[in-house]
Amino acid sequence: MTQPMKPDRSRRSERSRQAILEATRALVSEVGYGKVAIETIAARAGVGKQTIYRWWPSKGAVIFDAFLALSEGAEGQGTALPDTGDVEADLKAVMRATAAEFADPEFERPVRALNNEISNDPGLAAQYHEKLARPVDEAKKERLRSAQRAGQLAADADLDLALEVLYAPLFQRWLHRSGPLTAAYADSLVDVWLRAFRP
Repeated sequence: MTQPMKPDRSRRSERSRQAILEATRALVSEVGYGKVAIETIAARAGVGKQTIYRWWPSKGAVIFDAFLALSEGAEGQGTALPDTGDVEADLKAVMRATAAEFADPEFERPVRALNNEISNDPGLAAQYHEKLARPVDEAKKERLRSAQRAGQLAADADLDLALEVLYAPLFQRWLHRSGPLTAAYADSLVDVWLRAFRP
């Protein structure tokens, strides 16, 4: 007589975790950061409050993990950037993916809602930069350091400034809805950037 299969608790837990993250992103998009509560996240995700508190200590922690998971899913590899040895090809691949991500309504809506909150809440802005922006920027700078070592990028380039020059035009176009976020536009940003920062 065969034994009945035991339920896979790890699979069930991962489904619950993903449901919580998805519910969190949807609620931030719909009602704004300030109006999201653990109770509403739990109700939307179909879990108990204690399930959320088992993994996260606060509403802010859930929200930041929700956005971090969204970025990781879009890139497919967390914060790591490609390093094929060709900085132009790698940056074009990354910038095309970033443009496509920001043009995707499923990504765009919650990120726009979060940005609206960040612009009015210095504390939230500090948390965002510490938990999300800084690790991503460090990964980007590591790729640029690799390009410097390969002689493809000026050795004395200010890498913080270089990142701002590369990403700010795309972010401004997205923020003000002033033009399409296309692959051609992403490529043009990299072309201009390389003329400024190559040796």
